[in-house]
Amino acid sequence: MKSTRAWFLILGVFFIVLVGLTGFAAIMAESPPAGIFYMTIAMAVVSFSMAYLYPQFIQKDERMKLIRQKGTMASFVAMVIYFIFFTTALQFNWIDAPAYYLFQVFGALMISTVFISFVIYARLY
Repeated sequence: MKSTRAWFLILGVFFIVLVGLTGFAAIMAESPPAGIFYMTIAMAVVSFSMAYLYPQFIQKDERMKLIRQKGTMASFVAMVIYFIFFTTALQFNWIDAPAYYLFQVFGALMISTVFISFVIYARLY
């Protein structure tokens, strides 16, 4: 069990190193980061979250079902808010970015929000 948590931590550190390298390359090139940058951040969040949640997620008890249910509902509400924000920002030209980058950011936010809400509800219950 502990070895699985260690692998999640190792993967999280690996993804953070990749984020650092691609961010550094983007800064040195004086350009926005590549689209994969945002998904790599999301994968780091998933890895660190699963390292924390793994011992609890292998249990199939009522507490974990409640955490999954509440976390999914909170993530859905957050995703609707993200969607409204991005739509409004694009409508009023507050954001001047290609749709590809916005989809990458939106996808990374969705993935990260689900796992962060699981961690928050696991801490609460």
